[in-house]
Amino acid sequence: MDREKLERLLDVGDETSLAALSALRAGASYVVWDGTTSVKSLATVYGRRLRHTLRKGIETSGLARAVQRLDLYSGPVRLGQIRTADGSWVFMLFLDEDGSTLLACTGVRQTQPIPPRPDAC
Repeated sequence: MDREKLERLLDVGDETSLAALSALRAGASYVVWDGTTSVKSLATVYGRRLRHTLRKGIETSGLARAVQRLDLYSGPVRLGQIRTADGSWVFMLFLDEDGSTLLACTGVRQTQPIPPRPDAC
């Protein structure tokens, strides 16, 4: 997926998507993977992550909303990721099957910034 298309998808107005958009425009690396994943398994995994981050006091953005939206969605989900240029935040993107609609976006602050993935743009 090209950067401009991803920017258009993120320009939806919620705080987390706008933070991811800002990071992307500031030079963040990103990747949108081919293929899809079961929304049911994603809702389960991210529900667990929500409980874990709340217990541990890890700063997140939009995680509860993402879990709600995944719970309500019934189709396959395509995943993407944006890492801020300084590695301090990682945003996960949940897209519909063909990547034309952003279903949800969540971010998590990294306590120890991690370098960009080798397959990222």
